[in-house]
Amino acid sequence: MTGPAPRGSWLLTDEPHRFGSGWLSGTLGALLGLAGLGAAACLAWPDALTTPALRAHWPAALPQWTAACLLVAAALGAVSLGLRRKKTLGLVALAAAALGAALLVALPQRPPGGGPGVIAVDALVLNLLLYPLVFLPLERRFPLRDQPTFRPEWPTDLAWFAASALFVQVTTALVLAPGNALAGALPAARTALGDLPLLLQLPLVVLVADLAQYWMHRACHRQPWLWRFHAIHHSATAMDWLAGSRLHVVDALLTRALVYAAIAALGFDLAAIAAYLAFVGAQATFVHANVRWDLRWLEPWLVTPRIHHWHHADALPDGNFAVHLPWLDRLFGTLQLPPAGWPARYGLAGGVAGPRGFWRQLLTLAPSARPDAS
Repeated sequence: MTGPAPRGSWLLTDEPHRFGSGWLSGTLGALLGLAGLGAAACLAWPDALTTPALRAHWPAALPQWTAACLLVAAALGAVSLGLRRKKTLGLVALAAAALGAALLVALPQRPPGGGPGVIAVDALVLNLLLYPLVFLPLERRFPLRDQPTFRPEWPTDLAWFAASALFVQVTTALVLAPGNALAGALPAARTALGDLPLLLQLPLVVLVADLAQYWMHRACHRQPWLWRFHAIHHSATAMDWLAGSRLHVVDALLTRALVYAAIAALGFDLAAIAAYLAFVGAQATFVHANVRWDLRWLEPWLVTPRIHHWHHADALPDGNFAVHLPWLDRLFGTLQLPPAGWPARYGLAGGVAGPRGFWRQLLTLAPSARPDAS
């Protein structure tokens, strides 16, 4: 008898991923179809499904762009259906395109009325268009490991990816509140940093943010009650761009609130903070990616995929805490970087299995003590 099929097995296949196999057309069609469906929903219910910050930058031609996106998704889905034995990707592309087109035709496109938005579907659409379209080609062209894009645990990580975008307004408000309160309560602590040129502020923001993040990250590995949340991130047994999204909301809120409190209290300009947020979003995704690039020349100065992959190794789970600046780990004695090679396996130390599935990870958490603790 065979055991239960792994999660996400409805997309697992032994078919090739090369050009002409229908994988590229199906994947691109599914992404564009889902993004177009989300955009159509945003046009129909802008006050409920969009954020004021993104809504202000909508292009006038968004309805036309959405219709074109849905049309391309349908065409790519049809191509994938004709080329691929497993039809899931093509069917997702066609279904999303059909639903999106139905929304565009059946529901009036309403101008935004200034509502705060309940969930940020527009943020999810933007993430679907940016992150996969940048990182999926890199991972297919320069893979470290020959693993499927739709690996068994991908639905769990996709759920974390979607949840972080959909509820970004709530999490942002919670993250900003302590820092803004601290900056208001300690005006004497604010410096002239905000008056420096942007190019000088940005490296200082990175340094301050990574110092705060380093100590919080280190505490998450040393304090059992923090580890219960952070271990969810380390329960991933495969590394790629999507694996970095597996981050418990409590873990994310505590770390990001501490980082923002540090940079807000020092009075950095909002433009420098925004530039840092764009940088950290790209770099934190990249260091989890399944890419084989040897960037050893950069390792003394900037965290690379190889450095962070060793942080996720099941054999070396207690070092490499810096997100950006590896010399902080060297300074504080926590750099763990073999001179050559990459980890053989990822996950919790000692083969301990954490909870599986988005809801279990959100509600059940991991074992209360670190399995590698002495």
